[in-house]
Amino acid sequence: MKKTNIIKNKEKSIQKYRFSVQLIFALLCVWIGVEFFLFAKYLESGGSAPFYQRPPGVEGFLPISSLMSVYYFFITGSVHQVHPAGFFIFIAIAMVSLVFGKSFCSWFCPVGFLSELVADFGEKLFGRKIRIPKYLDYPLRSLKYLILFFFSYSIFMGMDALTLKLFLDSPYNIIADLKLYYFFADISRFSIIVLSSLFVVSIIIRNFWCRYLCPYGALLGILSILSPNKIKRNASSCIECGLCAKACPSSIKVDKVKVVVSDECTTCLSCIDACPVADTLFLQPVKTKITINNRILAFGVVGIFLIITAVGIFTGRWQNNITKEEYLLLHKNLDRIGHVSSYDELETDSSLTNIKTKNR
Repeated sequence: MKKTNIIKNKEKSIQKYRFSVQLIFALLCVWIGVEFFLFAKYLESGGSAPFYQRPPGVEGFLPISSLMSVYYFFITGSVHQVHPAGFFIFIAIAMVSLVFGKSFCSWFCPVGFLSELVADFGEKLFGRKIRIPKYLDYPLRSLKYLILFFFSYSIFMGMDALTLKLFLDSPYNIIADLKLYYFFADISRFSIIVLSSLFVVSIIIRNFWCRYLCPYGALLGILSILSPNKIKRNASSCIECGLCAKACPSSIKVDKVKVVVSDECTTCLSCIDACPVADTLFLQPVKTKITINNRILAFGVVGIFLIITAVGIFTGRWQNNITKEEYLLLHKNLDRIGHVSSYDELETDSSLTNIKTKNR
């Protein structure tokens, strides 16, 4: 071991800031969930219950539709008005990843937050991190990329502007958030078994879903490789204690590289907090020597996300253009959605026969 004085970094641990951001975002998701629940109850009543506005933030849970909206924008130059909030949320997440790596996963994602809590419980339960052998880890990590490739190929290679518009305008896409809601509200026995299994496996293997199955994380991992800001190690002051690698939730061997270039790095900065030697691990743009302060990172990831979503809100492109009458019609025919492609096949109620898709 090198003879170097160990000087603990006096800066306040970034993990406290990160946990606060995660918690606030998780509570925001709960709030959105409650609002959507009340909106669904209005629809279930046939319009007789008090009306609650559908929360646009729910579109953040429709990444495939949002990706299609982004692709539609690049082809046509127009923001599609069925799930416009999803478009801006997707752009915000992508930009955060391009600037600060795969930070959405460790700073905002509610699934990532839950996975961390479950994994922390597992480590306390077993007294250590349980790691999958490399010969299993690498093939399993490829699964999320295969899923991403399937969706990406279907969208980018199989759809032109007209095909995209037909799908985005379709009843199935319009009602996708309600379909997702009822998947959990009326969850099947099989789904309970699958989700319970993922939960149990996540206790044993840290971030199992995120590391091996999440296609969203795969996309952000690819974008993070392009990020100019990387975690760097000063080899001359490193005492090779291995604490950074031990702290890394993604099992990256931070102590063996000069620059962390990995699709699994979520810029959580756990390695920097764990390092006992000042100025040995730091976040820095690739071609400069300007170190990015931990607090600047915290304000940066939050700021980028808020600025881009604010653009959607203040330009009037946050709420979609679906009327409550249209939602009532679609909810009435919820079981048939997916088997029909137009409103004409749904207009069975005389009180709703004047509903048409327009301005889309």
